[in-house]
Amino acid sequence: MKIAVPAFPATLLQALNGCGFEAYLVGGCVRDSLCGRQPVDWDITTSASPDQVKNALRRYHVVDTGVTHGTVTAVCDNQAVEITTFRVESGYSDHRHPDAVRFTLDLKEDLARRDFTINAMAYHPNTGVIDFFGGQQDLGRRQLRCVGTPTLRFEEDALRILRALRFASALGFRIEPQTAAAVHQQRALLRTVAAERVYSELTKLLCGDGVRAVLTDFADVIGVCIPELLDCVGFAQQTPYHNFDVYEHTVRALAALPSCAYLRWAMLLHDIGKPRTFTLDAQHQAHFYGHEKIGAEMAEQILRRLRAGNKLIERVTLLIRHHDADLEPTEPCLSRWLNRLGDEALLQLILLQKADDSAKSAMVRFRMSNADRLYALAEELVARGTCYSLKTLAVNGNDLLALGYTPGAPLGDALERLLQEVMAQRCPNEREALLRLAASWRE
Repeated sequence: MKIAVPAFPATLLQALNGCGFEAYLVGGCVRDSLCGRQPVDWDITTSASPDQVKNALRRYHVVDTGVTHGTVTAVCDNQAVEITTFRVESGYSDHRHPDAVRFTLDLKEDLARRDFTINAMAYHPNTGVIDFFGGQQDLGRRQLRCVGTPTLRFEEDALRILRALRFASALGFRIEPQTAAAVHQQRALLRTVAAERVYSELTKLLCGDGVRAVLTDFADVIGVCIPELLDCVGFAQQTPYHNFDVYEHTVRALAALPSCAYLRWAMLLHDIGKPRTFTLDAQHQAHFYGHEKIGAEMAEQILRRLRAGNKLIERVTLLIRHHDADLEPTEPCLSRWLNRLGDEALLQLILLQKADDSAKSAMVRFRMSNADRLYALAEELVARGTCYSLKTLAVNGNDLLALGYTPGAPLGDALERLLQEVMAQRCPNEREALLRLAASWRE
């Protein structure tokens, strides 16, 4: 199969070939091209040593980015390309990095060290795809399979366990049985992986189109990274509003959301407080009083442990804290919530609630159409420039000072009262009307 190679990696291939070295595109760019996807990065593998690469590409800006492992980065047409010497690795005492690297002149040896067959293919415009391990066949079968023995591949680099789940989710592939068995068997090795790498892979996994199957089939693996989720697996909710256990409800609701990291992390953790707040009433019906607050606190602990960014933590915990909020499709109600959350967060909350209801019993699914009305009205209010914050109020502090208000709390309280009157539609957001109302309070 012919791959359309952009000019910048093609130019670097030609420069290396012109100096007598083998050079091929390799890894993800080959995989994505064969899948009909646009590659994000274009990487090259070559028989040239790092010094030979730098000499062959002396016309270009070349940086040592991992020279001890054979990797340099060349910039061509303002595009960065990683170029790595054919290599063989040995010894992985930390289950993450090789203890020793040996350069080789054999392309097959280099490809044999890679994680999955679909990532172990090379390409050159003159020779086409070079595939020693059946990567093209696995692409056709839409399956993920390790190169060589799966348990050894995961012992070498434990992050590959999560990469397997991430690729299965992102590509919608199944993990072939031997590789899947090794994922389950070796899952404890994930405890050796740095938290920020775990978070990065989990985020990509959660945002994949195939996330539902992966979270369902590999709950034990996800549980190594987030042990708190294991309490949700099989935890019956015992209410007429739910026909799935906490974990299955979570997975189904998560898969119903748009592919957004904020939304999917929020849904993954939205009910994580339920096992800790479970109670039964006299009629043997379950209640989870305060699970939103407990869940938000647990989510913050989990995400900080995983080294997530502050912005994501703040948004996810906000959404969890309010995921059971009673929203009404009226302007006063949504204006209050716009004031409280802001437009982006409110729209995300409505999407979260709709997906949440989609994974409950038929008794509450009627609320999904209500969510559509909520979303449309919220969008309309934002587009219309509806006043829901002090920034959009038609008067400001200077106006009230001119009326005789004193600086500090009295002034701030008056502005807040004016905003509440506007949001409740008891006063129009017009300067003269607001000044008359503020003056009447002074009198």
